[in-house]
Amino acid sequence: MNNAILITGCSTGIGYACAKALHEQGHTVIASCRKADDVSRLQQEGLTCIQLDVSDTASINQAVDTIEQMTGGKLFALFNNGAYGQPGALEDLPTEALRAQFETNVFGWHHLTQALLPMLLNYGEGRIVQNSSVLGIVALKYRGAYNASKFALEGWTDTLRLELSDTPIKVSLIEPGPIETAFRANALSAFKHWVDLNKSRHQQAYQAQLDRLAADEGGNKYTLPADALVAPLTHALFSPRPKVRYRVTQPTVWMAILKRLLPSRWLDRVLLKGG
Repeated sequence: MNNAILITGCSTGIGYACAKALHEQGHTVIASCRKADDVSRLQQEGLTCIQLDVSDTASINQAVDTIEQMTGGKLFALFNNGAYGQPGALEDLPTEALRAQFETNVFGWHHLTQALLPMLLNYGEGRIVQNSSVLGIVALKYRGAYNASKFALEGWTDTLRLELSDTPIKVSLIEPGPIETAFRANALSAFKHWVDLNKSRHQQAYQAQLDRLAADEGGNKYTLPADALVAPLTHALFSPRPKVRYRVTQPTVWMAILKRLLPSRWLDRVLLKGG
């Protein structure tokens, strides 16, 4: 299996859209999903798909062994995408909720990337692309766990890029803003699991958040479909000079500019209005 690209979190949304598009372009894609039913569905659609749960170390190790066998120990690229958002005020989230958020969004990505690096180095030139977020650039209230995980991911990725600067591997971040995926439904499930609505002083504000998460559509006029990430991912994978950061959606572009230009207190006022 030559020029293989591993994409995590492919059951729906960004991972699915990118895996399908790259496959249709003729690239060799190894998609991964957490649930066996989703693996079977993608296989029936003609995609090469394996089971991989980035929150489970044993699952990661098993998937790495499978990928090594499939590729002969040479992997061209990794697109880390599988993640979820944990809503809730930090004062309402037990520490275990933050551990779970980091296990999927940071620690699992670290373990997988570290395990695959020998295969990427063996390929002779490789790409690592990390799916971050506008919330890795700025923070919004009631997204503290997710903010923290994406801020950590940004620092982790910047460090990895420096440490791999003496190798042929190129490292990029994609920073999407609002994208129409199953993200809200998963976030709603996480909120209900960890937050006791009736015991919170944020109960009234939470209701607006719950209504937004339960809606069929995000309601943000700047929301883009999941396939909006296909073009930046393709550039990050195949351009001789990939960008360090790809900012997708207008809100991401604006927030990156405002963070550079505005004093922190002024930026806080903008973010409080948007939160």
